[in-house]
Amino acid sequence: MKIEIFVDEKATDLNISVTCKQLTPDIEKILATLRMMNHQLVAKKNDETHLLDISQVIYIESVDRKCFIYTSEEIYESDFRLYELEQQLEEYGFFRVSKSFLIHLQNVQSLKAEINRKLRIIMSNGEQIIASRQYADELKKRLGVI
Repeated sequence: MKIEIFVDEKATDLNISVTCKQLTPDIEKILATLRMMNHQLVAKKNDETHLLDISQVIYIESVDRKCFIYTSEEIYESDFRLYELEQQLEEYGFFRVSKSFLIHLQNVQSLKAEINRKLRIIMSNGEQIIASRQYADELKKRLGVI
């Protein structure tokens, strides 16, 4: 792989060009990461690739090594692992609440205390997600509850 950077003081916008023999999963992952910087997630549904605005995402769930992205209307699949999405989306208001869930804090509707210091989170689409006690206190802090 060869990376070239050209600094042009007259440039009005950032221009990124990728030249490759063929589009591989690794290159698609690089492109998806770049799009995320533009507040978009790359997701798949029915053999189609979709660009989702991050603000549309309510939560992300990891099931059997696959990540599913939930919006108010659709469910998409991501090629990224949950920890990768967590790292990339943390600055946009996403927070891990258990080993399988990453939620968008702006879509939290309510919280309810459960046994063993767990929290039941009701999301804006009505879904209920359990925050493990490991993450519960930090979640309350992030939401300004404590």
